[in-house]
Amino acid sequence: MTNIEEPAARPANPRFSSGPCAKPPAFSLDKLGGAALGRSHRAAAGKEKLKAAIDGTREILGVPDDHRIGIVPASDTGAMEMAMWTMLGQRPVEMVAWESFGKGWIVDAVKQLRLDARAREADYGRIVDFASLDFDRDVVFTWNGTTSGVRLPDGDAIPHGRAGLTICDATSAAFAMRLPWDKLDVATYSWQKVLGGEAAHGMLILSPRAVERLESYAPDRPLPKIFRLTKGGKLIEGIFRGETINTPSMLCVEDYLLCLDWARSVGGLEGLIARAEANARAVWDFCESRDWIDNLAENPATRSTTSVCLKFTDARVDDGAAFAKAVAKRLADAGAALDVGAYRDAPPGLRIWCGSTVETSDIEAMLPWLDHAFHAEIDALAAVA
Repeated sequence: MTNIEEPAARPANPRFSSGPCAKPPAFSLDKLGGAALGRSHRAAAGKEKLKAAIDGTREILGVPDDHRIGIVPASDTGAMEMAMWTMLGQRPVEMVAWESFGKGWIVDAVKQLRLDARAREADYGRIVDFASLDFDRDVVFTWNGTTSGVRLPDGDAIPHGRAGLTICDATSAAFAMRLPWDKLDVATYSWQKVLGGEAAHGMLILSPRAVERLESYAPDRPLPKIFRLTKGGKLIEGIFRGETINTPSMLCVEDYLLCLDWARSVGGLEGLIARAEANARAVWDFCESRDWIDNLAENPATRSTTSVCLKFTDARVDDGAAFAKAVAKRLADAGAALDVGAYRDAPPGLRIWCGSTVETSDIEAMLPWLDHAFHAEIDALAAVA
């Protein structure tokens, strides 16, 4: 028996879900009192709020002035589907995946859109070699694998003189990682990830090259109204001024504005990145000091700083899935960590959200509980052996 004592302290906020993610530390419902509730999103008050959301996004992410930013429905999924359905098909496509969401985009490209697509996949814990990709094709990829804890470390392998478009699902990366806007023609993300906003709203960021594609190429497929970004061969510019395709939640918009204000208060993008990196480093250091747990990402250079995925490496664990679920349950029952089980399609283990809204002190308070839960579960296995 290991007899590790139960830790004395718990995290002030035990919410480590990878989506919806922890609210900003400054959040409270009474701060949403200025929401334009009961008003049309097309009225002046609604338009002002929506434009502020777009302008604040540009400011904090450092999006170039010649890129369009639009608020779209259905979260990051809606934004990615919109980009794929409206832009792909003009040229062959490289579909790149190293986790479940990237693999989902492959299914859409091959089975739904029936594109001339080549799938490039890597196992969980690894990443596709971007130097091997053909950027004369359109290339679709996730920047950060939310379910694998593996990220693209930089955009160095993406050429400036590419003929194809790069379409990037950046939902667990935006606001926590540096994104090279000159290398990304389309980028998407959702409010509920790094900034801890509310769900169901997505962001679509288009470079001039992406706009040119939209205005010069009409795909040979029906497009639902909710996907249509052009009219008469021209971009619908109003979408990128806050004139949304469908009705947004003005309460969620107000919440996103609060998130942006909080981001400014911690130093903008650099402050947000530093917070995520400090959180992830605390987990990495913990793993390096134990011989029974490790990062799922094999190469330290590709470790995610937001969705940190871990695997148990102790030889005494026979059923990894059952063991990981038992450890996650112990953490939840103790009020030390909520929603930290691995994604259903991922290898057995834990997934700890370390995004910018999480306090490093809460990560540090949670880790002794992980130590305790692991050894308690090992003792439980020994008792029935």
